[in-house]
Amino acid sequence: MSLTRRQFNQAAAALAAGSAAPVTLAADPLKIGYVSPQTGPLAPFGEADKWVIDQMKAAFKDGLTVAGRKYDVQILLKDSQSSPNRAGEVASDLILKDKVALVLTAGTPETANPVSDACELNEIPCISSVVPWQPWFFGRKGDPAKGFAWTYHFFWGLEDVIANFTNGWKSVPTNKKVGGLFPNDGDGNAWGDKELGFPKPLAQMGFTLLDPGRFQNGTQDFSAQIAAFKKDGVEIVTGVVIPPDAKTFLTQARQQGFRPKVITLGKALLFPGAIEALGDLGEGLTTEVWWSPSHPYTSSLTKQSARALADAYEAGAKKQWTQPIGFAHALFEVAADALKRSKSLKAADVRDAVAATAANTVVGPVKWGGQGPFKNVSKTPLVLGQWGKGRKYKYELTIVNNQAAKNIPTGGTMRAI
Repeated sequence: MSLTRRQFNQAAAALAAGSAAPVTLAADPLKIGYVSPQTGPLAPFGEADKWVIDQMKAAFKDGLTVAGRKYDVQILLKDSQSSPNRAGEVASDLILKDKVALVLTAGTPETANPVSDACELNEIPCISSVVPWQPWFFGRKGDPAKGFAWTYHFFWGLEDVIANFTNGWKSVPTNKKVGGLFPNDGDGNAWGDKELGFPKPLAQMGFTLLDPGRFQNGTQDFSAQIAAFKKDGVEIVTGVVIPPDAKTFLTQARQQGFRPKVITLGKALLFPGAIEALGDLGEGLTTEVWWSPSHPYTSSLTKQSARALADAYEAGAKKQWTQPIGFAHALFEVAADALKRSKSLKAADVRDAVAATAANTVVGPVKWGGQGPFKNVSKTPLVLGQWGKGRKYKYELTIVNNQAAKNIPTGGTMRAI
């Protein structure tokens, strides 16, 4: 019997349909845990998370298919309260009580490190971000020869922030005398570390660093530091402080007649709310920029450009865009990418899929095992920004130096305060 072409095609299609594994609906939901500081002094780092999670609920509304089974997705957000102890507790709850398949975390070492440690201890895969890789890796006693088994991280490193800060400083005439503000916390101890942090590379570039020593977060009096900086003729101030401490220092510096030409602080100057709270003191301050609407990247999940994602946030949240939006979004991009490739929801299979990630995200490419110093670290790009009077908002952040990441466009040049 001879077959017509149409009959042949129909038969082939039926055979193909019969041989393809059907997607079955799983009875239990797929749970993803997310830990970030929603309250406390580090809350600006988590300010956009609820908006991003709402966005992800829409993205996952039809479920997520893992190894031929479709799962309803549940995202469980936990507040670290800006406390390392609390961060570890809620991570353990997600793992032991909620039985999550994967944990995501972001927002300084005080949140990401204890969450990562809880996952490593309980052998549950974890993806973290928004911590320079040195305080995340070495702050957790990481062994470069071994790395970690269950925890994976993407962000930039101290070498990148040092390069960006100094690239900016070299473009402004100063006496190269730098005053350092390094608190007694995970970031401060890493940034001020004589081997891993700022001191050695600054000396190699001809800058003189005056480090008056560690102070506690929440310090109410910076008179000693200001007096030391004035005595030494410091014209550049740098460091990594929480927003309330930046306001205290800057207010007291102005009151005590200390007016450096450049103030470049990590952490404290990232957020529009913190700059607005400073008023005129915020004008001309510089900081690292890890994500912005100008970044030339697109979401693998929603297909939004960085600009479109920032615009959607401003329209939905009725607030100015903020840097953590991109990284909170990218954590879910990486999670979805890994889960879709996983052989099952068994912890080891999910972990192996995370480790094999090579994803293009809204913050740039994320790839472990080659795009960073260790197998657990993937580096993302960094540029330098400066705050100034804005058009749409009171103060706006402009990228003023991109020597470390030329594909991210600048919007101006750095100026002295």
